[in-house]
Amino acid sequence: MFNSPQMNRRTFLNDTGMGMTGMALSSLLFQEGKLQAAEAGLVPHMVPRAKSVIWIFLIGGLSHLESFDPKPALNKYAGKSIDETPYAESVLNKDKINKILLDPSKQKREVFKAIMPLQTGYKKYGESGLEISDWFPNLGTCADDLTLVRSMWTIDNNHGAQLTYHTGRKITEGAFPTVGSWVSYGLGTANQNLPHYVVLGNPSADCCGAAWTHGSSYLGPEHAGVRMEVDPKDPLSFVRSADDSMTPSEQQEMFGLLGKLNRHAGIQYPDDKNLKARIKSYELAFQMQSAVPEVMAFEEESQHVQELYGLNESTTKSFGEKCLAARRLTERGVRFIQLFHGYRGNAGAWDSHRDIKRLHSQLSAQVDQPIAGLIKDLKQRGLLDETMIVIGSEFGRTPGAEHRNGNSTVQGTGRDHHPHGFSVAMAGGGIKGGHIHGATDELGFHAVEDRHYVTDLHATVLHQMGLDTTRLNYPGRQRLERDYGEVIHDIIS
Repeated sequence: MFNSPQMNRRTFLNDTGMGMTGMALSSLLFQEGKLQAAEAGLVPHMVPRAKSVIWIFLIGGLSHLESFDPKPALNKYAGKSIDETPYAESVLNKDKINKILLDPSKQKREVFKAIMPLQTGYKKYGESGLEISDWFPNLGTCADDLTLVRSMWTIDNNHGAQLTYHTGRKITEGAFPTVGSWVSYGLGTANQNLPHYVVLGNPSADCCGAAWTHGSSYLGPEHAGVRMEVDPKDPLSFVRSADDSMTPSEQQEMFGLLGKLNRHAGIQYPDDKNLKARIKSYELAFQMQSAVPEVMAFEEESQHVQELYGLNESTTKSFGEKCLAARRLTERGVRFIQLFHGYRGNAGAWDSHRDIKRLHSQLSAQVDQPIAGLIKDLKQRGLLDETMIVIGSEFGRTPGAEHRNGNSTVQGTGRDHHPHGFSVAMAGGGIKGGHIHGATDELGFHAVEDRHYVTDLHATVLHQMGLDTTRLNYPGRQRLERDYGEVIHDIIS
């Protein structure tokens, strides 16, 4: 019976009328994460270094040059053409520029040659001496806990790269599993009352992947990210009854009846993934009614902790609450927490084609203290070693100032999209501290040392969670070699 492809243990217990006894056993197995891992046929491939991932995404394209990869040559040659520098031949090589793009004939953008100087200063931080820009002074104080990967590249030089960052695939290829959904699929749940994979903040807009940036595609809807609001009164539309007069016991009975009806339908349609996901969602929704508001109850935190995240300042309060919620979610066993910053209904606030000095300085002020506070808070609680933080964006920004004919607002005050070389910052979860990996050239144009496509980042995250990316497959689906990526072993402590 239990070996039948259409009847698993959980279905048997629920559909043979075991009542509360069967439900209790199912709940206990679900809580321990054992049943779900068994259903997926997957368990950790190795001893994990990290238990949770906090994946921070800055929408629109953070300038690597004014964050984690400052280049003094930009100040030295400011106002000159790249042609006038000693680096012209290697930087402007057309084959090199077009090599990484999947369709250069359609995706090629103009190379802006007039070099823009750095729009802020930078300095060395910590015993490691990591160079970080003056727009991220609080993160600078965490330098000895950070790894800066300065040699990332991607395949899309428009904002479809937002989806590529999360799935490894180009936006024209459609939806594919995100790195968070692979974590959920590979490991199952580590808690009873919360999702495996949570999304905080507005994701990318329709232009750039939208729900696909936290989706699960063919892995099934149960492995997609669940969006939450950082609001204890209304964190999620379905965590409270639509009928305020309904008591918790009445609602439990309603969910029980609904679940029973769904399971009867499940006997007729045993392979319906959407039905299975719907059953689980009703169960989880009821459990979340108390669990989610408790996660968002920041008044439980000391004044010191609230100030550490910047909750006492209007500039940092919004993102600070998301970072604090992320820490509280990791403590409760949520495996993957995805934080978005910079949503504005289009390409994203970090997309500074103009006035980059004003815009990037404002945006960095919103996230710098909260992210640093998150790292420091996790460290003082002894949780940083088991929690990996990843800070990134879809690509970097060009060394050259952007000028657009016919557009009076884009005349040399901003930087264009730049997929050829950019940076991510990482901390915790067994990642080295005070470490630099890879490099771009002297102008910050091409990744030239230890180059890494974005799925190498995915592979590294999965590895630290105990998963071998080459062994993560789904029946009937063939992943490409590029999808697997390669673990960046040099950054692992």
